[in-house]
Amino acid sequence: MLHAAECTDIVRHGDKPALAALIAKARLAGETERAALFNAADAARRPYYGKNVYFRGLIEFTSYCKNDCYYCGIRAGNRNARHYRLTAEEIWACAAKGYALGFRTFVLQGGEDPWYTDARICEIVSGLKERHADCAVTLSIGEKSFESYKRYYDAGADRFLLRHETANDAHYRLLHPPELSLAHRKQCLYDLRAIGYQVGAGFMVESPGQTDETLAEDFLFLRELQPHMVGIGPFVPHHDTRYAGLPTPTADFTLVLLSLLRLMLPKVLLPATTALGTVDPLGREKGLRAGANVVMPNLSPVTHRKDYMLYDNKICTGEEAAECLQCLSRRIASAGFIPDFGRGDHADRVEKAARA
Repeated sequence: MLHAAECTDIVRHGDKPALAALIAKARLAGETERAALFNAADAARRPYYGKNVYFRGLIEFTSYCKNDCYYCGIRAGNRNARHYRLTAEEIWACAAKGYALGFRTFVLQGGEDPWYTDARICEIVSGLKERHADCAVTLSIGEKSFESYKRYYDAGADRFLLRHETANDAHYRLLHPPELSLAHRKQCLYDLRAIGYQVGAGFMVESPGQTDETLAEDFLFLRELQPHMVGIGPFVPHHDTRYAGLPTPTADFTLVLLSLLRLMLPKVLLPATTALGTVDPLGREKGLRAGANVVMPNLSPVTHRKDYMLYDNKICTGEEAAECLQCLSRRIASAGFIPDFGRGDHADRVEKAARA
């Protein structure tokens, strides 16, 4: 049986064997056990965030990527991928539309595209801040040097999302080409923390080669890193990758892991991801009940949304931002949560600002 107190103790203090054993048990948990775990995760979140669910406006600004990661639909080696880049003016226009809809956080996400030099990224970020000084800007643009990250931060970037994907080196090799290394990925995350960003890490659930042991290493790494955000979602294969034939998992195991992450890091900002909504029509609502408290509706131009296809069957590729927002807000409210369009900073940052 899964007991909330035992789960909490293990995810916060347990070693790798204890974590792997807990994850194995959680994988097989029945409906009653899962419900109790979800309730415990909800209780762990509530002192810091109540029932608030924070909305982030996602702008997918480039589908070019210099990397050839084996699972990704926009990898460099996929000749069938359709590519686009948004200009600074187009990005600012997406943000202006989002601002009018109420968003106060924008997430700029793209492949590792060398066309966007440090100077261009800084121009985009500083332009956003000049236009919307009360908003947070999050970047999700991959591995860069310490100096580059510092330049973006000085230009006004507040947060940075960089999934570590896996904390096990052999597993990392199954997902990435030889020129990419787990050691460098981790160093990037430590650099981001040292600079002062609110940092997000994370991994895909049920990715090729993942085991209870590799997941235990993920939990140990996240416990050490203490990120402000953790993004996890089910691995959904893309038809133009080497993993095209693998089955798409259900939402169940991702939901259990969301709850365990919430118990380990009660203050963490935890998204109910688009991938979760892709594998289950009610996946995002279920994610919120399991401990998540962030959603990221898409503000990208509708004409390009189907071109940013990291995995197959991605939802919300044809909806206008306002249409998607209204639908998602209603669904979240009907699930018993409060849509919140504020900056939605990590609880520690909110407390620090209050003391200043």
